[in-house]
Amino acid sequence: MTIKEIKELLKGDVSEEKIANLEKDPRSGVQKLLISYRKKQKKLFEKKQAFLERFLYEKQFWQKGQLVAGVDEVGRGPLAGPVVTAAVIIDQDFDLLDVNDSKKLSPEKRLKLYPKILEEAVSVAVGVKNAQVIDQINIYEADRQAMAQAVNALDIKPDALLVDAMNVPVDLPQIELIKGDAKSNSIAAASIVAKVFRDKLMDDYDKIYPHYGFSRNAGYGTKEHIDALKQYGPTHIHRKTFAPVSDFFK
Repeated sequence: MTIKEIKELLKGDVSEEKIANLEKDPRSGVQKLLISYRKKQKKLFEKKQAFLERFLYEKQFWQKGQLVAGVDEVGRGPLAGPVVTAAVIIDQDFDLLDVNDSKKLSPEKRLKLYPKILEEAVSVAVGVKNAQVIDQINIYEADRQAMAQAVNALDIKPDALLVDAMNVPVDLPQIELIKGDAKSNSIAAASIVAKVFRDKLMDDYDKIYPHYGFSRNAGYGTKEHIDALKQYGPTHIHRKTFAPVSDFFK
């Protein structure tokens, strides 16, 4: 085989027998390809192991024949836009290795995973509370209500919840996990769904209010956003109780 052919071969699944034969090949180019192949295989193995470890909490329920939903939120800190939550139920067949804490993934990776999660999950639902609700009851309570909204919107009722560092006001057993989106695939999937859903909303708001850069800052207080606030004032989706937006209502 030519080195080019071997390079193509090593892009797929290769049997141990073929690898053993290639190791006998004296060409330095082939040996370099094998070193690269082994590194990639090692990285993939570690990725799979980490993925399987993130089923630890789900397995506690699956072993009892129960369904558990992961719940997460996005949008607590921005000056504008809603808080968005997601509830996701997955099962033992869930195999999206790239699912992880949404903050660790690129926007492109999240966008690719979003439809795959919707396809593979047992059930997915979203909760949204706008700026007016946030101003009325505070961001923490709005967050909790949005989580409850997402859980109650699931078309299959879970037996329990795994939640990222929050308590959801629903009558279900719950495990609250600090940095849960890095410890549970259910919560990680929910974090991706919530993030992609909210980013799309903010992209749409950017078309309505083009001066604030919402498609770039998702409502967070970047310099571009603050400068636009000073020049144009707050919009309907700004949170009046959040500084410096609150300065406009004194």
